[in-house]
Amino acid sequence: MAVASTQRGLILRPPYSRSPSYHSPTFPTALRFPHPSSLETSFFAQQYSLKYSSLHPKTVNSRRPRCLNSSTETANKGSKIKEDAGELDLGPSAKSRGQIFLENALDKHDSAQSNTKEKRKKKKKKVPEMSTEPVCYGCGAPLQSVEVDGPGYVTLETYELKKKHRQLRSVLCGRCRLLSHGHMLTAVGGHGGYSGGKQFISAEQLREKLSHLRHDKALIVKLVDIVDFNGSFLARVRDLVGANPIIMVATKVDLLPKGTDLSVVGDWIVEATMRKKLNVLSIHLTSSKSLSGFVGVVSEIQQQRKGRDVYVLGSANVGKSAFINALLKTMALKDFVAAAARRYKPIQSAVPGTTLGPIQIDAFHGEGKLYDTPGVHLHHRQAAVVHAEDLPLLAPQSRLKGITISIDALTKENQELFYTSKTTSCTVDNGLNGLSIFWGGIVRIDVVKVPLHIRLIMYGPKGVQIKVVPTSEAEEFYHKELGGALKPPTGKDKAKNWPGLKGSHPIDVKMGNNSRPVCDIAISGLGWIAIEPGPSTNVTGAEDLDTLSTIDKQLHLLVHVAKPVEVFVRAPMPIGRLGSTWYEYSELTEEEEETRPKVSY
Repeated sequence: MAVASTQRGLILRPPYSRSPSYHSPTFPTALRFPHPSSLETSFFAQQYSLKYSSLHPKTVNSRRPRCLNSSTETANKGSKIKEDAGELDLGPSAKSRGQIFLENALDKHDSAQSNTKEKRKKKKKKVPEMSTEPVCYGCGAPLQSVEVDGPGYVTLETYELKKKHRQLRSVLCGRCRLLSHGHMLTAVGGHGGYSGGKQFISAEQLREKLSHLRHDKALIVKLVDIVDFNGSFLARVRDLVGANPIIMVATKVDLLPKGTDLSVVGDWIVEATMRKKLNVLSIHLTSSKSLSGFVGVVSEIQQQRKGRDVYVLGSANVGKSAFINALLKTMALKDFVAAAARRYKPIQSAVPGTTLGPIQIDAFHGEGKLYDTPGVHLHHRQAAVVHAEDLPLLAPQSRLKGITISIDALTKENQELFYTSKTTSCTVDNGLNGLSIFWGGIVRIDVVKVPLHIRLIMYGPKGVQIKVVPTSEAEEFYHKELGGALKPPTGKDKAKNWPGLKGSHPIDVKMGNNSRPVCDIAISGLGWIAIEPGPSTNVTGAEDLDTLSTIDKQLHLLVHVAKPVEVFVRAPMPIGRLGSTWYEYSELTEEEEETRPKVSY
C-alpha cells in the first residue's frame, strides 16, 4: 500500500502488481482521507483494507497481494473480517473514513462535556434565596398571630382581612407601633446581640438573611457612622456582598463640630478607605436630618443601578432606616413612584436591631427594587455589652462638642471633672501623668507618660459623663461610683451584672510635628479621643515641644474597656475650624489615583 501526503490530506494508492488479474475496473485508484497528525499511516491502511475487503478479497490482511484458490476460504475469510470490522457497513452508501472519524471525535467531546457538567452539578452549592413570606413593612419581621410580644405580631382577624384584599404588604406589627412611640424593645440576642429584654432572633440568623447577596447581582449602598467610623466600617463587607459594586455613604455628618470642612473630611475618609483596601465607586457625606448630600446620592444610585436591586447595608444602628426615609423624600420631589413608596416606609428607632429582615420598597421605575436590610450586629461595639435600657445614652443627639482634658482645664474651667480625696490635689508639676480618665463606667484611660503640653479632647455623646481621678485612687473610685456618677451602667442593679473593664489596650505613640494632632484613639461604639499638643502656656516647668528628645516625645497610655470592645489608633480626623489648616492629604501613586473614589457632600 502506497501512501502519499499532501496539504489536503493523505492519498492511499493500491500497490503495484504485474498480475493482470489484480487490476479491476471497480477498484478505486486513490482514496483521500483527513490528515490527523496524531494518528499513524498504518491505522488508515488497516481501515482501508477492512473497508474494501468484500470487493478485493485477495488483498485482505496481507501486505502483498496473494491469490485465494477456494471460494469457501474466501467466504470464511470474509466472515472473519466482518467480525474484526465490528459489522461495518460495506455497501455503496457506507460512510467514509473521515465521517466516521469526525463522529467518533464528536461523541468523545459530548461525553466529556456531559461528565464535566455532572461534576459541576455535584460541586455547585445551593444558593440561598430571599424569603417571600409576608412581612411587616416597618421592621421586616415575618407576620405571625401566635406570640403577642414577638416581632411581626398581628391579630388573626387583621391578617385574614388583609390577606383577603391582598394587602399584606401594608401591615404594621404591634412591636413597630410600640417602637414608634419611644418604647425600647430589643429582639436580637446571640454573639453581638443585646442583653436585657426578650431575644427572638440571633445576630447570626440576621446575618444569614443577607447571605444571598453574594450570588445576586445588586448595587450595594454601604453606610458608615461618622461618629463611630472605625466601629461601624464593616471592613469585611465583601464576605457579605461578593463582587457587587459599592457606594459608600457616611451618615450623621451634621453631628461633627461646628466649622468642620466636609471636603477635607471627605479626603480623610477616602484615605482611610483605600488604606483598608476596599474599592468603592464613590463616597458621599450625608445628613438624614438636614437632607444634605442626598442629591448626589440619588444621582449616583440612578446612574449605577442599571436595572439591578439596591440594598442599603450597614452595622446596627448606623441609620439605615433614617437614610432610606431621607432618600425617598429627596426622590419624591421629582418621582411620583418614590412619593407613593413613602406611604409604607421602614420604622425609625433608637433601638439597635429595629429591622429584622429585608424590606422591599418599590422606589424605582421599571426593574429593580430598593431594600432596607437588618443591621450587621458586631460584638466589638459598646452596644453589645451595655444593657438595652442604657442604649440611648450611647447615641449623640446634638452636635459634638469636645471636652478638653489638660492640666490648664482641670485647674480652671473644668474643675468639676476632677474627683480626688482630701489628701490629694490636682497639681501642674506632672501634667496629666498619673491621672485616670473615666468615660462613664465603660472606658478608663490611664495616662502613664506624656509631655506637659499634651491635651486630650473627648468627642462622644453627652449622656456619658467624664470624670478624672488620680490613678492611685482609680480602682476605689470606680467600684464606689459605678452606676452612680459613672454611668452607664445606670443604677446599682445593672452595675452588679456589669462584666467590668477586663480588656486592657496599651497605646504607645511617637509625637511628630507639633503643629498638628498626634492621633485619634477611637472606642468602638462610643466616640474618639484626639491627642493634641496644647498651646504654649506660662505654667512653671512647661517645656517647648521642639526641644524635646525622642524619648520624651513618646506617649504611653493604657485604655481599659469591656473585653469584647475594640480600640483603634488612627490618623487624626480633621474637624473643627482648624482641621483644614493642618490636614495634609497623602500623595497617591498613579495606580491608586485611577481607583480613587470621587467624593460628594
